[in-house]
Amino acid sequence: MEVADNDARLRALDIALRIKGKYAPPATEQHNKHTVKVLVLDCPRPKRDPPPPTMIEIAQPAPSQNVLPQPGSSASQQPTSVLPQQQRDREQQGAPKQQHKEQNKHQDQNRQQQHAQQDQSRQQDQNRERQRAAQQQEQIRQQQREQKQRHQNVNERSRSNQQRAVEQRDVWQQRRAHTWHSEHRTWQQRGGYSGYRIPDDRFRGSFGQNHYFRIYSQPVIVVGGYPRFQYGGYWFSLVDPWPEYWSDDWYDRDDVYIAYFGDGYYLYNRRYPGDRIAVSVYVD
Repeated sequence: MEVADNDARLRALDIALRIKGKYAPPATEQHNKHTVKVLVLDCPRPKRDPPPPTMIEIAQPAPSQNVLPQPGSSASQQPTSVLPQQQRDREQQGAPKQQHKEQNKHQDQNRQQQHAQQDQSRQQDQNRERQRAAQQQEQIRQQQREQKQRHQNVNERSRSNQQRAVEQRDVWQQRRAHTWHSEHRTWQQRGGYSGYRIPDDRFRGSFGQNHYFRIYSQPVIVVGGYPRFQYGGYWFSLVDPWPEYWSDDWYDRDDVYIAYFGDGYYLYNRRYPGDRIAVSVYVD
């Protein structure tokens, strides 16, 4: 091996002397020359600075080890952690991706919350619809019950009216005259009226020609074989029979009124104003 550098040559020579223990004898023909040829066996490579690593990390010693760096050493001058430019570049390049990932995560969470709110709102709407439908059905059922009850009441009133009509017809037919002009009598012919007298103010307010009514719409009972009806807070009992030429249902269709004439109370039929039937007044 031929070495041109003088310093390197000297170092190589020193290594050779250390290995062999003596200098090699120079050749005769090369004694006066300024170059030296050295035969080096198993010569180590010259020390060169290694290329800089991509990352240098120097771990700090544990507190329990109590290792102190030597003054002036590289360990005391270098920081505990040095991030190379490439790693910083990678981190800078990865930062937007991380931000984008976080944004996507937040957007997913927002969408999930919106879906949950929409589901809750939809459930509430469904509950309100069910309640409204239930209320409507209940109202329909209530109306049907009320309508049914009204029909029942109408039917009951109709049956009651029919029954009352039959009863009243039987009672009134029993009191029909064969020859009314010969059968009826006035209160004067009967010796005068001796029953209850209606106070004048009550009489003027509810009785007389201007206060007519129909007997059918009033309560009717039979006392001692005579029909008795209620009107104006008093009970009236027919003493005379009614004329045979009146209609069969005059008590249902004809307007009548109570008036005081001469010496007592009489029942008048507006369809037959010339006829009057003697009646007695009762409080109870």
